[in-house]
Amino acid sequence: MGRVKTQLAKRAALRLMKEHPETFKKDFSENKTLLMGVTEINSKKLRNVIAGYLSRLVRQQEVRK
Repeated sequence: MGRVKTQLAKRAALRLMKEHPETFKKDFSENKTLLMGVTEINSKKLRNVIAGYLSRLVRQQEVRK
């Protein structure tokens, strides 16, 4: 089993995907830098969790298409 994501991280990632659907990619490190341009997150750990969840969401969307 994987790690459990907090509701804060999931809500933030889903909101960002809704506002910027074409911005994020499958690559985690690219999403980290894109996140810094789109929003201001002071916590490094929270930024990494959101970037990881965003990359997972992008991969899931590609499978559905």
